[in-house]
Amino acid sequence: MRLISTRRLALIAGAATLALPLAAHAAGSITGTIKLDGQAPQRQAIKMSADPQCEAANPSGRMGDVFLVKDGKVQNVFVYVKEGLGDQKFEIPAGPVTHVDQVGCMYTPRVVGVMVGQELEIRNSDATLHNVHALPTASKPFNNAMPMKGMTIKRKFTAPEVMVRMKCDVHPWMAAYIGVLPHPFFAVSGEDGTFTIANVPPGTYTIEAWHEKMGAQTASVTVAEGAAATADFTFKPAAE
Repeated sequence: MRLISTRRLALIAGAATLALPLAAHAAGSITGTIKLDGQAPQRQAIKMSADPQCEAANPSGRMGDVFLVKDGKVQNVFVYVKEGLGDQKFEIPAGPVTHVDQVGCMYTPRVVGVMVGQELEIRNSDATLHNVHALPTASKPFNNAMPMKGMTIKRKFTAPEVMVRMKCDVHPWMAAYIGVLPHPFFAVSGEDGTFTIANVPPGTYTIEAWHEKMGAQTASVTVAEGAAATADFTFKPAAE
């Protein structure tokens, strides 16, 4: 039988120890509801007569989508982990999993999130000229004409920023907002005002909820292993 020296056994044991991963901790989540305390500002009709294509795409007219409130719940609030992750690094998604479309001369969705270095795909589904003019301060701005229906462009941001405004210089009512983060822990409130940030490691975090007119609020939340933490936010209305 082959004998292995004590030193050799120690080296093998040490290597085995290093190869073992740290004890896995089941991720949790952060869920909540965005509420409005007061009467939502009245939505304003958008005048699209300057572009016949836009007007034809909205034969019944179109209302502004700055404030989308239903039963006291607020849509299009960007919620994200602001503090608590330390210097952890997170893998960037391989493909452009986030899309912004131009449909009926409006951006949809109006609010999205991406990671730093992740591709954002922007589409033009309208048979009219748009230009995509993003105005980050931490990354390089871009301004691209999209004159044809079916066109797509892909762009990346190089630094975190909450939020990046994107507009169309041809149609001044068009706006979208992009949250750029170094991690994937963000969400946007839906039509019912709810949001879920999934796969959050256990820990205590500061999360922020941002609305383009009503500003930002923060809350502290502790995520237990494999559990769902709750954080609700209540905003006061502001004039559109």
